[in-house]
Amino acid sequence: MAKVKKIFACTNCGATSPKWVGKCNHCHEWNTYVEEIITKETSQESKQKSWKQPAQTVAKAQPIALPDIKAGNTKRLNTPDGELNRVLGGGIVPGSLVLIGGQPGIGKSTLLLQLTLQLDHTILYISGEESEEQIKMRADRIGGKAEKCYILAETNTHKIFKHAQQLEPALIIIDSIQTLSSPHIESMPGSVSQVRECAGELQRFAKESGIPIFIIGHITKEGSIAGPKLLEHIVDAVLQFEGDRNYTYRILRTIKNRFGSTDELGIYEMQANGLREVPNPSELLLSQKDEDLSGSAIAATIEGMRPMLIESQALVSTSVYSAPQRSATGFDLRRLSMLLAVLEKRNGLPFAQNDVFLNIAGGLKVDDPAIDLAIVSALISSLEDVSIPTTVCFAGEVGLSGEIRAVNRIEQRIQEANRLGFEEIFISKYNTKGLDPDRYSIRIRTIGKIEELYKALFE
Repeated sequence: MAKVKKIFACTNCGATSPKWVGKCNHCHEWNTYVEEIITKETSQESKQKSWKQPAQTVAKAQPIALPDIKAGNTKRLNTPDGELNRVLGGGIVPGSLVLIGGQPGIGKSTLLLQLTLQLDHTILYISGEESEEQIKMRADRIGGKAEKCYILAETNTHKIFKHAQQLEPALIIIDSIQTLSSPHIESMPGSVSQVRECAGELQRFAKESGIPIFIIGHITKEGSIAGPKLLEHIVDAVLQFEGDRNYTYRILRTIKNRFGSTDELGIYEMQANGLREVPNPSELLLSQKDEDLSGSAIAATIEGMRPMLIESQALVSTSVYSAPQRSATGFDLRRLSMLLAVLEKRNGLPFAQNDVFLNIAGGLKVDDPAIDLAIVSALISSLEDVSIPTTVCFAGEVGLSGEIRAVNRIEQRIQEANRLGFEEIFISKYNTKGLDPDRYSIRIRTIGKIEELYKALFE
């Protein structure tokens, strides 16, 4: 008979304790321990509930010298979704376990259901949150081939594995990991122990069968994936699906990838009939306007490995309060304060008595230091009420002494600006090493200090 035991588990890192503690000794977070009921089964019960096939003879593992190991070319499952292929590093690896996290309603289920309708392979879609009718309605809205897409509304992991062994799909999708439950654990679905046990069983099944599995996971208020951190260590790849619900674009970002680079990202546009791939991100991030307006500057930035041009908008107005306001959307407010201090100290521009509002067009959050030069230009443009031509863009980092510092991958930034038809780009003079200006039709202007930028644009 099964033995019932109560423990306390940390919801952040998964550590356990026989009693409740206020601060976790492993991750040092406060008030993260919750009570859970654990049922340990006997060996006979475990054999009766096992999903595995009859025991087979398995060769004992032996240590092998690294030069004697033959590296085989793993054949990936190529998907029609070019953005997903880019993020995964060239396609889906057989036997891999991929976790996709994101806010509720951001489009995680739509993305994976759209993938199942595009693939010409047998797909098993496990739904623990929606009924078959709800998924059918969404599939009709998205459109596509659905002959080989099988829907299973089940949360018991062992029953899921039995259906997967019978169907032998090319891909399994779990929506979501927080709804699954293992018969070996008697705690509630979504608890730390259930998520950890279910993830471990999914990993073993994926490695033994060679079937790749995509897992959808919820996120917490802080933006991290719900469940213990052990969940992110178990899976092979962690993808973050993010975006502002007030805008149509969505970004699929790589947090972890054992089979590729973590510098790639995919960009989609949410439409009524599903998600559309965006091979040219600048088309969403550059606003359309008929005339030049002050306080606007274009930055040649890089997200992951992809160059893109985005618009930074600044508004500088006279303050009516004793303490001027500082507000930034999509940009670090502390870095904005630093740039304002540099402009006032090195150039003598009166920002201390003015309210400053900064916005990155499109709702994108940018942490690339190369956007500093565009933000400085937008601030000066709004202060002087002088517009910057829309055919000019910027790429450079601003230092505390007012110097324009070099940034990485400058050639990719120049190529993207050249491709989009910009006529002039301002870069740091320290970025010219190995750069051939004759290769581009765009005019490259090099500057070393903010004073040179001010003279070139506003005098």
